[in-house]
Amino acid sequence: MAEPETDFDRRPDPEALLALAEREKSGRLCVFLGAAPGVGKTYAMLRRARSTRDEGIDVVIGLAETHGRRETEELMAGLEVLPRRKVEYKGRAIEEFDIDAALARKPQLIIVDELAHTNAPDSRHPKRWQDVDELLRAGVNVWTALNIQHLESLADVVSKITGVSVRETVPDRVLQEATDVVLVDITPDELLQRLKEGKVYVPETAQRAVQNFFTARNLTALRELALRRTADRVDDQMVGFLRQGAIEGPWATTERLLACVGPDASSQKVVRIAARLATGLNAPWIALHVARPGDDEQDAESVKQIHDALHLAERLGAQIERVSGSDLAGEVLRYARRENITQIVVGRSRASFFGRLLRRSLTDEIVMRSDDVSVQVVMGDGRQPAAEKPHRFQPGSTQWAGAAAATLSVAVTVAAGYMLDRWLSLPNLSVIFLVPVVLCAAWFGLGPAILAAILGFFACDFFFIDPRYQFTIRDPSEFLALVVFLVVAFVTGMLASRVREYSQFMRTRAESAQTMFEFSRNLSGASNLEEVLWAAVAQIQKSLDARCVVLLVPNDGDLNLSAAWPPLDALDPGETSAARWVLEKSEPAGWRTGTLPNVRFQFRPLSTTRGVLAVAGVEFRQPDEPLSAQQERTLTSLLEQTAIAVDRSLLVGEAVKAAALEENEKLRMTLLSSLSHDLRTPLTSITGAVTSLRQLGEKMSQEDRQDLLASIEEEAGRLSRFISNLIEMSRIEAGAVAPRREFVEVGDAVRAAVERSRKVFPEFNVSVSLSQGLPLIKGDVNLLSNVLFNLLDNANKYGGGSAAVYARREGEDVVVSVTDEGQGVKASDLERIFEKFYRGGRVDGRKAGTGLGLSICRGLVEAMGGTIIAQSPAIRRRGTRLVLRFPIPEQPQQGKAA
Repeated sequence: MAEPETDFDRRPDPEALLALAEREKSGRLCVFLGAAPGVGKTYAMLRRARSTRDEGIDVVIGLAETHGRRETEELMAGLEVLPRRKVEYKGRAIEEFDIDAALARKPQLIIVDELAHTNAPDSRHPKRWQDVDELLRAGVNVWTALNIQHLESLADVVSKITGVSVRETVPDRVLQEATDVVLVDITPDELLQRLKEGKVYVPETAQRAVQNFFTARNLTALRELALRRTADRVDDQMVGFLRQGAIEGPWATTERLLACVGPDASSQKVVRIAARLATGLNAPWIALHVARPGDDEQDAESVKQIHDALHLAERLGAQIERVSGSDLAGEVLRYARRENITQIVVGRSRASFFGRLLRRSLTDEIVMRSDDVSVQVVMGDGRQPAAEKPHRFQPGSTQWAGAAAATLSVAVTVAAGYMLDRWLSLPNLSVIFLVPVVLCAAWFGLGPAILAAILGFFACDFFFIDPRYQFTIRDPSEFLALVVFLVVAFVTGMLASRVREYSQFMRTRAESAQTMFEFSRNLSGASNLEEVLWAAVAQIQKSLDARCVVLLVPNDGDLNLSAAWPPLDALDPGETSAARWVLEKSEPAGWRTGTLPNVRFQFRPLSTTRGVLAVAGVEFRQPDEPLSAQQERTLTSLLEQTAIAVDRSLLVGEAVKAAALEENEKLRMTLLSSLSHDLRTPLTSITGAVTSLRQLGEKMSQEDRQDLLASIEEEAGRLSRFISNLIEMSRIEAGAVAPRREFVEVGDAVRAAVERSRKVFPEFNVSVSLSQGLPLIKGDVNLLSNVLFNLLDNANKYGGGSAAVYARREGEDVVVSVTDEGQGVKASDLERIFEKFYRGGRVDGRKAGTGLGLSICRGLVEAMGGTIIAQSPAIRRRGTRLVLRFPIPEQPQQGKAA
């Protein structure tokens, strides 16, 4: 029994809603599609634009090609037209669409004609459709015109129908992602009549066009293509509306296509046919390349074929995938089953004679093993251009060297066989011919090994089997042994060549792993961002033999050249524009990309979860050759590691700044707390005493008035000392304290500090003990006296009512100590009590005072060249001892003391 359908089952398709939301963020694209030039696309677009302008919409003409047609030019009257950008190209001035002016103007709607146009070489984008794509991402609505023959997937079909090669193409995804497609259609007879009337081309050009492109047969075929593609686009829109509205309907299982891309010239045809099938089936598709271990060392022509085919597939809207494995058919089918592929598109393999003898072709293997996946086999053209299929055995090539090695090794084996036959008289010498097979397989691969096996077969028959020096065999058993030798040689050669492939593959992977290990080690040893960048550019240059530059993004948002190896002074304006594009769009630009491909560097973003942190540019020594798969993997891995290291360095810097800010905030809060307590308390006492004297002064006794005045004086002194401490601390931290370096009598400074403390703290008992004959020290007597007074002030607060001051000589130092009889300081806080505003650490838990006194004392003592430490109750039974040490300088002669 079927389960009842719920509202949840009829909910809108989330992917459809997400796609709708993404389209709402960007501009809307309307494509006026025609079957051929002259059907009236520009005319219809401009006429509709005038009506839209009359409705109050801001409409601007960025570029419209009228081709001298008077009716079309009249429609441009009254519409704002942006000036074009003048470009010098091959000695003459041409006018191009100015995308920067369009972005600066940013109207609601802009008209950009001829979508498939190729821009001048120095333009930001090589194609006009890329300019339109940038306008859409900037939120500008665009109307444009396109002929059906300019769609990428139909270029080869149109060329076959009309005999005219289509050079300017537009990816199919542009039409698929368009918001609206308006078909501008007239019959072939009407178009031919317009051509004869001179409404399409001038008479001379029109006559040639009628004889070539503009024939009734060609126009009918192009019209059918335009109608079909428009119908497919309308169907896509209808399906999207149904999904967004959760409207019920019969939904079939989605088709998924897989195009197999290899190094042969037919791969591009496979890609185009797969794109057309995917468009017709409204299905997603994937372009897959399976590389055998060791294929990273294949020739540049094969690498270029693979790169061009994959790049074409990407332009046609495919998802690009690369896998590796020795069983190509098995890898293709394994990937197809994993990704739920319903159809595989593969080209017909052209295996060599020996290849057909040894195994089935890749196409046959896929067909034989694909039980649940349909296979579409694309037939070739029946001919193979010589330029695309170089001869395998070219002088100087690896194959030629392998053939020579196979021949030479068999010849050497024949000579060795003669000697063995003469000395040992062996009954069967065929086994020694396995040696050149194994050696050729290990050094040169399967082809030379098979050649060595065949040469060994005939050499053994000719030289060592009776009748000798003839290609005949008298004894059937010897013939059987020779056949067995050939089979064993073939198997041994295949196994040895496979071991060689895996050895090369593992060596390449080991080198890549070693490269990444060295790079990671270098990055881990980098202590700052500059070292990270230089380590990155040096490693990329070493690994890829390419110049590398890294541009950082400073606080102002622009780009600065931060590292380059080999060294480079600056980038030219085009390269800077490409790097800035990467920063803004977070996509590659420059060499072999769709944005500014004529610059020498390929720029890529160094991105993390926080966005683009920097831009890396790589310049290869051979710009005409594409990157191999191994180079691409290495470059991607190095850039990813660099991005992580840059992010880590920036995070460390931000953490240091955050710690400093936290410390400053903590200091600020402590200062405010201290100020609120140590300023408000004496001010409150002073204000209360003054108020009492003013209101009750005459009614109070003389003794009470004296007590209030003494309280005012005491609190004012306390406030004065606090302000003095703040000023003194700020002078110390600013380096403004410059003590005089003169000879000081320690006893005088001690007596001055004690006398001052007795006046300020009359109830505080201070005992003094000075050794006889204390040497002089270098310092400032006033600063030393202030230090000792602060220590006595501290002892008065925490010392239990009494303190002792000692001064003596210990070795080469003069030691002055102040010891109180209080509860003491915790052992863990003996250093912290010298920090600013720190008032904890006392065993009794009291936190009186500002927390600046001991910090000021340390600053002043160190400024005079001395040291100060605290000793805890762990050393003494009771109280705290603060010990000052000053080095003893060379004493002045008698009578010359300052």
